[in-house]
Amino acid sequence: MNLIWKLLRQHISIPQFSGFFFANIFGLFIVLFGFQFYHDVMPVFTAGDSFMKADYIVLSKKIGATGTFSGNTKTFSNEEYKRLAEQKFVRRIGKFTSTEYRVDASMSVCGANLFNTELFFESIPDEFVEIPIDKWKFDEKTRVVPIILPRSYITMYNFGFAQSHSLPKISDGVMGMVDFNLFIRGNGHADQYKGKIVAFSNRLNTILVPQEFMDWSNKRYVPDSEMPATRLILEVSNPADDGFEKYVEDNGYDLSDNNLDAGKTTYFLRLLVVMVITVGLIISVMSFFLLILSIYLLVQKNASKLENLLLIGYSSAKIAMPYQLLALSLNFVALVVVWIVVCIVRSYYMDILMNLFPGVNDGSLLYSIILGVILFVMISSINIIVIRRKISGLWERAE
Repeated sequence: MNLIWKLLRQHISIPQFSGFFFANIFGLFIVLFGFQFYHDVMPVFTAGDSFMKADYIVLSKKIGATGTFSGNTKTFSNEEYKRLAEQKFVRRIGKFTSTEYRVDASMSVCGANLFNTELFFESIPDEFVEIPIDKWKFDEKTRVVPIILPRSYITMYNFGFAQSHSLPKISDGVMGMVDFNLFIRGNGHADQYKGKIVAFSNRLNTILVPQEFMDWSNKRYVPDSEMPATRLILEVSNPADDGFEKYVEDNGYDLSDNNLDAGKTTYFLRLLVVMVITVGLIISVMSFFLLILSIYLLVQKNASKLENLLLIGYSSAKIAMPYQLLALSLNFVALVVVWIVVCIVRSYYMDILMNLFPGVNDGSLLYSIILGVILFVMISSINIIVIRRKISGLWERAE
């Protein structure tokens, strides 16, 4: 073995093996990073709200080119509501109910006041909100109002206000850090309530409260007013049903949530990742052939001496082992370097991602580790087989 190593070291070309090493690192990095990035970012586009089924659809009136609403009104009449409820593709239907009184609110985190503003609430039937009843219940005595807040509010806080004021960032697990004080006036009443955030929403750009509180508060503060629904929430049997799409288009309705856009974005992201990984695989294959070519040249330079070793009793497996170990070592070191680089780059973009989307799971490097091991085993196995065949060819020639 020592004799073979001495022969091997004599003719090793540092530039050739360095070229393979760095090309292998570059190709593996593109493949593993693209694969890891895809799995880290995909939940942003595909994850739904924890309290709402993915197949719930929010419907509103479409705004025309002149700024007017379909049918010259932005609200749904009782006739429109009944007609839609009777469609065969609709399983359940509910109305968005809006506040008809004034709500002033102040929001603070860890004692730092973020804003004071006028807000409005909306509610949907409780059957569409999958939150435990004890968390989604208004108690008139304690005056605590459960709230589902748009995640965009927290994104703006984390990405702007928190960084500039050295305040802690908010995620789903620390919703209790947010203090929400509500001041409601109307019908001769002026009351203060405590808002309790129970969830964040990616799909609804509104502040959602329980239907029970909405009905009670509208009756208390504006007893003689009734506002028609401006939006509807549906559970449909199949969102891709041609009949549903045709009905929406014929009646000038609009799908208010971004499910269809998210689907297009997801498709484009998948396509982009496939293209990037394909480029990485091409580079990895080229680096593989570069390694094989370098080892072939190395074997060719030592051909006569290796033939003599075969003739005096060395087996082809024993002669091939140093070359195989060289290939395995280069592949393994390249893989470890790529894992380290992917980890560093991932920590950078995950900080940005979690600032923009606080509810996203931070995940792990498991995807790139598994894929890296699979590629290492595949490439190294091919290297071992090719080298063994090359040495076996020398034995046939020596005979």
